[in-house]
Amino acid sequence: MKGLILSGGKGTRLYPITYNRAKQLVPVANKPVLIRVIEAIKEAGINEIGIVIGDTGDEIRHAVGAGRRWGVDVTYIEQDAPLGLAHAVKISQDFLGDDRFVMFLGDNVIEGGISQLISEFAESEWNSQIVLTEVDEPQHYGVAELGDDRQIVRLVEKPRHPVSNLALVGIYMFDHHVFEAVHAIQPSWRGELEITDAIQWLVDNDYRVHPYVHRGWWIDTGKPIDMLDANNRVLAELTHKVEGYVDRSSRIDHLVTVEAGAEVINSVIRGPAIIGEDSRIVNSYVGPFTSIYHDTLIEDSEIEHSIVMDHSKIIGVPHRIEDSIIGRAVEVGSSPIKPKAYKMTLGDHSKIGVL
Repeated sequence: MKGLILSGGKGTRLYPITYNRAKQLVPVANKPVLIRVIEAIKEAGINEIGIVIGDTGDEIRHAVGAGRRWGVDVTYIEQDAPLGLAHAVKISQDFLGDDRFVMFLGDNVIEGGISQLISEFAESEWNSQIVLTEVDEPQHYGVAELGDDRQIVRLVEKPRHPVSNLALVGIYMFDHHVFEAVHAIQPSWRGELEITDAIQWLVDNDYRVHPYVHRGWWIDTGKPIDMLDANNRVLAELTHKVEGYVDRSSRIDHLVTVEAGAEVINSVIRGPAIIGEDSRIVNSYVGPFTSIYHDTLIEDSEIEHSIVMDHSKIIGVPHRIEDSIIGRAVEVGSSPIKPKAYKMTLGDHSKIGVL
């Protein structure tokens, strides 16, 4: 089998974090989501991976390279415009050939990995397997209707009036018959070739499409609140360890990871939390469900339930920071210059709350 990861798209729901950065490279528990997807596919025994890229392709190429770090061979497939998931399959036909493959959206995080799913599909005679899960707002997803025999009756992309609460979670398995489907369907009202239409074509033409209902957690990291939720869940599952330096005046618990080169000085860290490589926590408090990425400084400040990206500085902030995502090379501090006032330089689509 081969793997196909979709890493195009502009990530507009995560602006300004993704204004000039691939959304798939935003870190969750100090590891970019795309890297988590690559590792999940590798863990399932798949070594050949195609990555469909768009406007942020150069950044993804730089981050992933040829894939040797993870023991995989990566081929990049350029998609000129975001014309739909089925279009991504269509342009990947030369790479995929007649092999069975798993298609994984590059901004999804799922509990438990996909090894069992891959094994079941590889040993079956199914033409496709799709992963479904129950969601609270199915109108935002592709939705599946199952019959009394628990087989797929109908699939609808983002329906106004959903027929069920079973959403497609962004993990699909296909054999070569999917290429008949993606060439047969027409663009939807959105101007895209919908993967739901392609799967429906397989169903209507009597190909075997197996629905797998996932009972664990799954998160589409498309919005800030989803990114924080994914960070919470992954932090809670980590095996924590201390590889950096923690001085005697600091207190950390067993649910805290301190990565190599990081320093914790006269500070309190309550987990689950992770402090990235070469970061410094000085005279500060880091609370539960917080990820501090690499080369970042937190000094004389308090923060919890947040993600801070690399090369940022938070110094002398008088109030605790919570429920926040702070981008790369950001500086947050208290200014000694009078008159006392909030002084900000904020980019497009920024959101900030003040006391």
